[in-house]
Amino acid sequence: MLRPLALLRSSHPEPGAAVTVAMSLLAFGAGHRGVRLLCVILSVAASQLAVGWVNDWLDADRDRRTGRLDKPIASGAVAGRTVGISGLSAALAAPLAALALGAPATVAIALATVFGLLYDWPLKSTPLSVLPYLVAFGLLPAFVVVALPGHPAPPAWLVAAAALLGAGAHFANVLPDLDDDAATGIRGLPHRIGAGASRLAAAALLLAATATLVLGPPGAPSWSGWAAGAVAAVVLPIGWYATRRARGRPVALFRAVIGVALIDVLLLISSGPVV
Repeated sequence: MLRPLALLRSSHPEPGAAVTVAMSLLAFGAGHRGVRLLCVILSVAASQLAVGWVNDWLDADRDRRTGRLDKPIASGAVAGRTVGISGLSAALAAPLAALALGAPATVAIALATVFGLLYDWPLKSTPLSVLPYLVAFGLLPAFVVVALPGHPAPPAWLVAAAALLGAGAHFANVLPDLDDDAATGIRGLPHRIGAGASRLAAAALLLAATATLVLGPPGAPSWSGWAAGAVAAVVLPIGWYATRRARGRPVALFRAVIGVALIDVLLLISSGPVV
């Protein structure tokens, strides 16, 4: 494997790219253009890279013990030191890229990055493992909104929907790794409640996030809001069932979460002004 590709794979590119695309779409829908839009995209992307790289760097020994040769550090495709330095560099780059957007935006993306890193260590193996997801995901749309000229206050419903989505993503994201995590002493909240309850929590939280996006904005729900609810109601049970039936590494529910989240954002910005 080429080293740059291995380094990219160490960043957990699938969820990181999904979050970056979702926040980029939200930023466009909120009115960001040109340099301001670019700064938002770079800041969110750097934050996601930081959290993914630091996570793989910290988990390298565990991945080796469980034979995770799909992980670039564990397979020797990239050096752990390279991944660690990349993660710390990206963590610094996230707020730096937001400086042109003003102090409130810089603080918001810095805090989102810090809470993401707090999941990597030390909260990943505690009953509070969901907390960084709640806070970091809630801060991302807040960052997008306060980065607008005049720094308007982010709508509470938008922050709440993102926080619920983040919590749901946590339960879905951990499902493929429950057995490996248990073998190496990781005991986050999903591990403590088990696979079945985690699947239900992931689906319920994302449905709650979708309902918040539908019912939260002022006025009657739009056609796009109802469409988002219908998509979630169909796609999530399919992902839940496929994950429950899967053998090996069940990732269907997590991909369903990503898909519904992106559809929710597209329908949200298609229904009119975001803020």
